[in-house]
Amino acid sequence: MALGGACLLALSAWLLWSGEMNSTRQAISNIAPGAAGLWLLLNAGIFIHSTRAGKFAVWAELLDRFGLKGDERLLDIGCGRGAVLLMAAQRLPRGRAVGVDVWSTKDQSGNAEQVTRRNAALEGVTERVELHTADMRQLPFDDGSFDVVVSSLAIHNISGAGERAKALREAARVLKKGGKLAIADIRHTRAYAGELEACGLKITERRSLGVRFWYAAGPWAATRLVAAIKP
Repeated sequence: MALGGACLLALSAWLLWSGEMNSTRQAISNIAPGAAGLWLLLNAGIFIHSTRAGKFAVWAELLDRFGLKGDERLLDIGCGRGAVLLMAAQRLPRGRAVGVDVWSTKDQSGNAEQVTRRNAALEGVTERVELHTADMRQLPFDDGSFDVVVSSLAIHNISGAGERAKALREAARVLKKGGKLAIADIRHTRAYAGELEACGLKITERRSLGVRFWYAAGPWAATRLVAAIKP
């Protein structure tokens, strides 16, 4: 996006410098590439901010709102390189942050268990982190194993509503009574809420996470939250 935006701005500048603007139509033709270039650069800037800073700030707030005592067991479904998992581990000095992933590089570049382990070491939380290679539709844990279940930008990668529903049922299954769940995703969050309610969970929030978690210049590219508690 950034490269395309820069090229379009350069093209518009060249057209304005070398071309003639004897009509409104010609002026628009010369300026249009520049406007498109600025739009692409804006989108690139928002995307980079969300990826490098915004999502971390939002998840830090969400984790703090759980009111963790520090001895809980937390599960991150589709943990990837550990953005949320390691922030959670920092809040669990006597607890455990457990991450599951299939380590798909198609869904996230550089996604690998050894990368997440290295990141855990860099953050100084290696002893609090546990990683499993597992499909979120068939979690290798007993019922009611976790005080908290989270997932960030992962469940939408599963193809098919029925298959995504399996992942949500698994998340509900491994959550303890009184446990809390938070899912942040860019699609299907209404369906997530419906499936979790069908599993007996009480939805406490379903909302946009705001401009800090946008992936383009507009609310249509917003990440949305589904939060729930297991009665």
